[in-house]
Amino acid sequence: MPDATGIMNRVRELTLTGSLNANVSLTITEKSGSTRSRTIAMTTKSYTDGTEKRIIRFVEPADVRGTAMLIIDNKDKPDEMWIYLPALKKTRRIVSSEKGKSFMSSEFSNSDFSSPTMSDFTSRHLETSGKDNLWIIESTPADKDKENEYGYLRKVTYIASNDYQLKKIEFYNFDNILFKVIEVKSVQPGSNGAYIIRDMEAKNLLSGRSSEIRFSNIQMNQKTEDSTFTLQNLEK
Repeated sequence: MPDATGIMNRVRELTLTGSLNANVSLTITEKSGSTRSRTIAMTTKSYTDGTEKRIIRFVEPADVRGTAMLIIDNKDKPDEMWIYLPALKKTRRIVSSEKGKSFMSSEFSNSDFSSPTMSDFTSRHLETSGKDNLWIIESTPADKDKENEYGYLRKVTYIASNDYQLKKIEFYNFDNILFKVIEVKSVQPGSNGAYIIRDMEAKNLLSGRSSEIRFSNIQMNQKTEDSTFTLQNLEK
């Protein structure tokens, strides 16, 4: 059976989106059934050292228009995140203690939009891993500081064993209660086994809220200047 950490690293490699532009819709559904939507424009660029840079700009509705995030998704060191708030005309860094916080009032966290450093976790196969074409891998934050950083005690990731496609992630809170599930609903194949997650949903099992992210107008293999991913450009 392949090493659990090696599998998680392979999943990271295959889900790096490469250089692309896309529109993203974020729909937040309350327990009552009422919904709110946000429209986002996203540009990403991958580098040969495993780094991926991502800039996210909110287009609609008006109360979040102009808000932007810059994410530097590093392979072997902590990710870097900044957010620009147009109302304050101010950019601030998202510190590690905020990684587990909600992304724009959704059920996704800030850390769900980057790939965690492998050394932040200890990963192992669960007993049923390898059956029914699924690797089932439990990842536990390396220490208390990492638990607080990510906002959970452990996560369990379900991965198709034939192609390493991510299927589902379950998150357990500090009382070891399953509180959130992220499910991949559809993907778009890329090159060399890589793929783009087109549709994924996060459900909070305790609050009854859910959030869904859908990608559209995906333009792959786009030539994007490095200057796109700077703090100066974030504030434009």
